[in-house]
Amino acid sequence: MLRNIFLALGAALVVSPAWASDLVTDFKLKNGMEVVVIEDHRAPVVMHMVWYRAGSADEKPGVSGVAHFLEHLLFKGTDKMESGEFSATVAANGGRDNAFTSKDYTAYFQRIAADRLELMMSMEADRMVNIRLSEGDISTERDVIIEERNQRVENNPGALFREQMGAAQYYNHRYGVPIIGWRHEMEKLSLQDSLDFYERFYAPNNAILVVAGDVEPEDVKALANEYYGVLPANSRLLQRERVTEPPQTSARRMTFSDARVSQPYVTRSYLAPERNPGDQEEAAALTLLAEVLGGAQTSVLNQKLQFDRKQAVYSGAWYNGTSLDETTFNLTVVPVPGVSLQEAEDALDEVIAEFLETGVDPDQLDRIKMQLRASQIYARDDVERLANRYGRALTSGLKVPDIQEWPELLQGITGEEIILAARSLFDRKRSVTGWLMTEGEVLK
Repeated sequence: MLRNIFLALGAALVVSPAWASDLVTDFKLKNGMEVVVIEDHRAPVVMHMVWYRAGSADEKPGVSGVAHFLEHLLFKGTDKMESGEFSATVAANGGRDNAFTSKDYTAYFQRIAADRLELMMSMEADRMVNIRLSEGDISTERDVIIEERNQRVENNPGALFREQMGAAQYYNHRYGVPIIGWRHEMEKLSLQDSLDFYERFYAPNNAILVVAGDVEPEDVKALANEYYGVLPANSRLLQRERVTEPPQTSARRMTFSDARVSQPYVTRSYLAPERNPGDQEEAAALTLLAEVLGGAQTSVLNQKLQFDRKQAVYSGAWYNGTSLDETTFNLTVVPVPGVSLQEAEDALDEVIAEFLETGVDPDQLDRIKMQLRASQIYARDDVERLANRYGRALTSGLKVPDIQEWPELLQGITGEEIILAARSLFDRKRSVTGWLMTEGEVLK
């Protein structure tokens, strides 16, 4: 079947090897737009997504939040549609739509019946190049994003704390700026700021179309050529370059106090390598390290801190290597009443040191790998999760083969490789340690 698809679509089409029944086809349109088709014919549903290689880390200094702001504004009018008509049309056809912004990308999607795919493409292609904004749109939507910041950040001491942690981790790189933006800059975002970002990044040669569901690749290619292929490429699109972070040569510490904090905790983040095309082994080891240390109730931190020492009510470890630039590995300990944050931090350090000496429990690693395998298989039952997996990775610099190889790469990582990655990672000079405290709490 794959050979027939390849012959039908021509030499420009690349068919990727499948893993675990994924049937993925990718190709480029003449204007540079990348298209990825993921077939799943079990239900007459399709996920249509357009991903732009532009997120908050691509913003110019002084206009933080403009990527997210523009995401909101794209639901306003175009030459062909009135403000709000896009979402109303999707709903009238039995679908749902939304969008989201991250550090490395902005994505717009519709989940709808497969026979409505052409309509989705026509509307999405329209707003890729024909958005029409007024000063009234700017004023109204700026109030919306500021209220969103009020609800999600200003009213949440944990969110405020995490913002400060990010700023302490990244002195120079834009990853240290919150996706939603700093409030004082959000309040000044203008029509011109929005149009500058739109004209710089919103073009077919800076976008990836991901279509997952009950579709045939040749049909998707025909529709993509008809609606997206006729759009002009942005000849002024620059290579995606960002400022680099200076070497971190000393450990950083911070405390954050707020009267609204009901549960103090200690957290530490380390600079960590991201997944790179053709070079994902260390990221795979760090992914498993996070699971071994804090991914479940049976993880090392939970067993040692919660059950053995009884010093914590919660502990965890997180790592997400799907990032264009250097990312972070994070550890958190929430102490039980009567255990100070210093005692919780000391206990965390002791457990990590012991883990580096004793190594990974082979049985635990086998269980984690089995659980990861199961979750990856279950993910194939949701076209939305499939489309998101490919879109996030591709806009973060990875290629389709890297995405296809990732599940088996995880299965092949050994306990020794995990410890080697951990020893390289846990360099206190590349860390930020933060204490979230109630207001007036005494440091001790």
